[in-house]
Amino acid sequence: MNDLSNQPRRIRLGMVGGGRDAFIGGVHRIAARIDDRYELLAGAFSSTPEKSKASAADLGVAADRAYGDYAEMAKREARLKTGIEAVAIVTPNHLHYPAAREFLKRGIHVICDKPLTSTLSDARKLKKAAEASGALFVLTHNYTGYPMIRQAREMIASGELGRIRLVQVEYAQDWLSENLEETGQKQAGWRTDPARSGLGGSTGDIGTHAFNLASFVSGLELAELCADLDSFVEGRQLDDNGHVLMRFSSGAKGMLWCSQVAPGNENALKLRIYGEKGGLEWAQEDPNYLWHTPLGQPKRLLTRNGAAATAAGRRVSRIPGGHPEGYLEGFANIYSEAAEAIIAHRNGNPRPEGVVFPGIEDGLAGVAFVTACVDSSKRGGAWVKFGNYNKG
Repeated sequence: MNDLSNQPRRIRLGMVGGGRDAFIGGVHRIAARIDDRYELLAGAFSSTPEKSKASAADLGVAADRAYGDYAEMAKREARLKTGIEAVAIVTPNHLHYPAAREFLKRGIHVICDKPLTSTLSDARKLKKAAEASGALFVLTHNYTGYPMIRQAREMIASGELGRIRLVQVEYAQDWLSENLEETGQKQAGWRTDPARSGLGGSTGDIGTHAFNLASFVSGLELAELCADLDSFVEGRQLDDNGHVLMRFSSGAKGMLWCSQVAPGNENALKLRIYGEKGGLEWAQEDPNYLWHTPLGQPKRLLTRNGAAATAAGRRVSRIPGGHPEGYLEGFANIYSEAAEAIIAHRNGNPRPEGVVFPGIEDGLAGVAFVTACVDSSKRGGAWVKFGNYNKG
């Protein structure tokens, strides 16, 4: 991934959202540039033409390719000889579907922030649009790009843990412990607004990450869940804490906790998976290490570049051991995996072997997970069948 000597020309990239004061847009731009695979050439960066042009000037994007809205951008870029090949969508959730649809129907590849959409109906429609377009759809569940997560996935797939019995995953934060949305804070405002965020609060914002990570690493398919969701902050319309029990089709059992009202936690995403032959433990805030405990043996620490490193982990690792890699590099791995697929598509070839990134099916599963959790909680924590939601 990191040998740049024989790379083809950079992918022409556009962006919807991500203007001034937008946190995640800057992350996407850094991720796109780490391996020098993309060039940002166009964007509808903000909700007004004036703001969009100001953001374009900040980013060195030509004024004539700074657009007032995504529909105008999609139409004009599709007509240009050197128009964008891919677009990054980094808006609040409710705009993911209409924006992605405009680019997909013109054959432009989409790299979209999670969750896929704000409603299950839109998620199903977007899946159909993606399948009909022939363009690639990439969902930036960035934690799947971490080297030790790739290693854990490879170890489980190869049978090192044996038959999986238990999956425990949690993502805890504390930044919404008070009514921050009432202060005018932009990120809190849209994340707690059902019109922009969708049905889920913490479940949509970070619970989808936890669910996706558990599924990606374990390889298990969710069969049923029951959820208990709360809005602990007075007046908040969406959940800020969720406890979810899970039953997988293999017979394995799981627990998921997501919270944005847990003081002392910043981005405490943790995953533990246990099988007949041993267990694995990983924490996002210490991402270069993976704990492996073979049954009946001492716990051993696996490192990103250590003697036990696997091929899957090594191919997405950049720098020598002891130098930390983390959030931005994980994001960059998704962008670089997408670049490999886009270049292959450009040349009429299938996705290269070993290239892995979350896609439209993962996106639909994430929105289905949120919807199922909300339904279960409203029914007093009743068990609901996941397959009733994850279809379309």
